[in-house]
Amino acid sequence: MKYALNPSVWEAEGPVIDAEPFTRPIEADVCVVGSGIAGMTTAYLLARQGCSVVVVDAGTPGSGETAHTTAHLSNAIDARYCEMARIHGEAGARLIAESHTAAIDQIESIVRTERISCDFRRVDGYLLGTPPSEGAPGDLLDRELIAAHKAGLGTVDKLDQAPIPDFDTGPCLLFPRQAEFHPLLYLAGLKSAFLRDGGRLFGHTQVTGVTGGKEGYVKTAEGRMIRAGHFVVATNTPVNDRFAIHTRQTPYRTYVIAAQVPKGSVHRALYWDTLDPYHYVRLVERLERVEEENIELLLVGGEDHKTGQADDAPLRFARLERWARERFPMILGVPYRWSGQTIDTVDGIAYIGRNPMDEDNVYIATGDCGMGMTHGTIAGMLLSDLILGHRNRWTDLYDPSRTRRGSLGEVALHNLDVASHYSDYVTPGDVADETDIPANGGAILRHGLRKLAVYRDAAGVCHRFSAVCPHMKCLVHWNSLELTWDCPCHGSRFSATGEVLNGPATSNLEKAEAPAEHTHPTAR
Repeated sequence: MKYALNPSVWEAEGPVIDAEPFTRPIEADVCVVGSGIAGMTTAYLLARQGCSVVVVDAGTPGSGETAHTTAHLSNAIDARYCEMARIHGEAGARLIAESHTAAIDQIESIVRTERISCDFRRVDGYLLGTPPSEGAPGDLLDRELIAAHKAGLGTVDKLDQAPIPDFDTGPCLLFPRQAEFHPLLYLAGLKSAFLRDGGRLFGHTQVTGVTGGKEGYVKTAEGRMIRAGHFVVATNTPVNDRFAIHTRQTPYRTYVIAAQVPKGSVHRALYWDTLDPYHYVRLVERLERVEEENIELLLVGGEDHKTGQADDAPLRFARLERWARERFPMILGVPYRWSGQTIDTVDGIAYIGRNPMDEDNVYIATGDCGMGMTHGTIAGMLLSDLILGHRNRWTDLYDPSRTRRGSLGEVALHNLDVASHYSDYVTPGDVADETDIPANGGAILRHGLRKLAVYRDAAGVCHRFSAVCPHMKCLVHWNSLELTWDCPCHGSRFSATGEVLNGPATSNLEKAEAPAEHTHPTAR
């Protein structure tokens, strides 16, 4: 099964990782909800320690955001160390550097221990300043160099030019010993090792609730239960919370192109820039198409926007390609284009630990901040320690209940933005009539006091739903790239035909009847 309408290169040319649906009540020491990088790493590490672990997922392993990443493994924090030191203090910045470095080492260790063939390799990373052609570079790189050294990354160095010979990048910072891998091949290896160690894995099973405490359980859409002593919710954004976390993080759509380049024409490394919007780049070898063995793919990502707040993917892909061709003129064609969802927290690092305002045996991992592969691995390491009762130096840093004084302004701005979307209730619809919606298109229609989300399928049949997101009652917007309904408040996403795809919502859009003028055409 290939999951996405616009598949990533990992989905299109990588393995299919499936799992049978959950069909009968069971018990375990730990139940993990979500089988992406965070959930599977947590489950694997716990199973290695002899715990009885069950993993359950609404889709299949890796079918969520793990399949849509570009899989940079980096300790060069996206939010920058100078900013992390301001918000978390210099001691916090050191722990951030330590944890992301340890996450890369952990992945490398698992790859070696389990003999996972996933194209893992160590590479250098280059943080680019503003190119000379786009104005003065400013002092960001100098401030970041000092902050990175204070955070314990003493090998970071400033260079005059990144190894991109066809473009004058200007000064850059070199972060040595970063890494890259194939995320789905790695996840397939984790799955095999987890099952070998007695783990149980179920897919195609929607979780609708997590109840902690001594008699705690996970409940599925079919009404079945999984009872456990500990619960981990690792679903990109928590499906078990209504307010606590969602008021402090923001969902973004991010875009990626995979461009063909002659093998060996681009220096293998990770590249990130400091533009707004920013860009990130890496190479990947072709996986299946041996007839193109002299071709590599250059992954170029960026052009982010808040989920549900833009529907202009063709323009964003075009800007990505233009940016890439200016720097890498050897680009031949662009066979893959896709998008993914990243969750940014107000203070630049993930929320990992006990779920706020919940029972002590309920844990969450969320807020990847554009660094999902390392944050997800940190989650596995930290949560397995918490569940096993082991001390971990990162507990307070990533505590989901934390409040950092330097981030309070971001909290206020985020919640003002969310509040602004409730005004959608009083605005006109996108179109005046269903006949204005093209085939394979969607639009919001006003029908009296209600707003409907209407999708017209390829055969011309209209599918109608309430436009109200069941999570916090914001109104969804149409995403014409993915053919989804996206919530601009907290990032819930639904298929064209109303099925929930991404939390925090756990139920589908409510079906709606056709307006009277469409049900009874003769009444017009």
